[in-house]
Amino acid sequence: MVIPMATIVKKDINKFVKELKMHYSDVWRMPKSEYLKKPDFVVIDPKSGKKIKVSYVSLDDGEVISVVYDELS
Repeated sequence: MVIPMATIVKKDINKFVKELKMHYSDVWRMPKSEYLKKPDFVVIDPKSGKKIKVSYVSLDDGEVISVVYDELS
């Protein structure tokens, strides 16, 4: 059995979140969200080492409705 792992993105976190907000209408910071237990992305700021988890939330029909994120450190 293969366990899917989150994609690691090395990028300035503030720029990454701004870009998400440009492309998606709903971007939420939701600490301890159930959606973040298996995130789609882990974004690591190369300068500060700060990390965030990012997950896409979709309805049963597969339409992306929002993006949630939470700071790890």
